Amino acid sequence: MIRHFYLVIGALLSLVVPLLVSLETCPATGIPGMPGMPGLPGRDGRDGNKGEKGQPGAEAVSGLGQRRGEKGVPGLMGAPGKRGQSGDPGGPGLPGFDGPPGEPGESGSIGIQQRAAFSVARGTNDYPDRSSVIRFITVITNINNDYDTDTGRFRCRVPGTYYFVFHASLDERLCVLMKMDGNLLTSFCDLRRVRRQVTSGGLAVYMSRDQEVWLETKDYRGMRGKPAGYSIFSGFLLRPH
Repeated sequence: MIRHFYLVIGALLSLVVPLLVSLETCPATGIPGMPGMPGLPGRDGRDGNKGEKGQPGAEAVSGLGQRRGEKGVPGLMGAPGKRGQSGDPGGPGLPGFDGPPGEPGESGSIGIQQRAAFSVARGTNDYPDRSSVIRFITVITNINNDYDTDTGRFRCRVPGTYYFVFHASLDERLCVLMKMDGNLLTSFCDLRRVRRQVTSGGLAVYMSRDQEVWLETKDYRGMRGKPAGYSIFSGFLLRPH
């Protein structure tokens, strides 16, 4: 395209130059030449310096006066702020309403719950059977009938710590086992060959409700129960649970 442009310029110059030469040789004033072709557009100049800040414009005044713009759209919820300091404690509130009455409790007696004791005598002069429960059938004291003369066992109705003790009149060797619910608590044996003697033994034990305590014989069972020398089994509550 540039080459074509220069060819056009050259053709025009070849026509104009002879005309100018002929005009210079003429003694008279020549005819004005043809106007030249416009030049190529120049490049943009550099940006000027930033101008100074202008004065604020005057408020618009109209017949309706100043008007408030429309309400904008609510923005997004911001992040929660930090927890502030605790305030001073408030005063006591007013008393609340009374609650509904509770369900009735189980029937019972404070006196029965806090008392438990028994003392029973052998009541017969016959030796107890070998390896069996020793039954004491003569009642001296038996609160609430906790000791059963038919089975020879004491059943706990008031949980707590009890003390059990026996005193046996014997004229033969004797071994007594104290058991609770079939488990051996301790044994007491007197194997001396002395006629008409007395032996005893006692133990404190914690019992839960409905547990049972009794005495058993082993191989030696020389326990008597005649009025002149009773054999007695006793137990009482030391401290309720």
